[in-house]
Amino acid sequence: MTNLDQLYTVTQLGAELGITVRTLHFYETQGLITPRRAGNTRVYSQRDRARMILILRGKSLGFSIKEIREYLELYDMDPTHAQQTKALIKSVHERIQKLAEQQLALTQTLLELNEIEQLAMAALRNMETAALANSEPKPATTGRQL
Repeated sequence: MTNLDQLYTVTQLGAELGITVRTLHFYETQGLITPRRAGNTRVYSQRDRARMILILRGKSLGFSIKEIREYLELYDMDPTHAQQTKALIKSVHERIQKLAEQQLALTQTLLELNEIEQLAMAALRNMETAALANSEPKPATTGRQL
């Protein structure tokens, strides 16, 4: 049997890709992979393995299931993969823009939080200084005042 003919059980494929059986079943229910049956056992082909690698890569880059599905469908429809490559470029560009926007929002939020933290720390120092001044013992006086 050549490498292209190799089949995997759900446990084998999960172990090889470092994912759970449940994860494989999830992508199967989403229609992204389609294992065959050998009796009661699901068997995954080299194609399923390659698709799972693409799926996992897409998920790690933040693409949605819908975007991954569209990408995989293009892969199946276009043997030259030109459409798939164009779609990939477009998706990657959109993802970069979205991440840049999130990065800007995150930077702004961090600046605001740092400012709030500094103001709160200064207020706490002032409160502690005032409390210390109020708790200092007063000079002893005799019963007579001059």
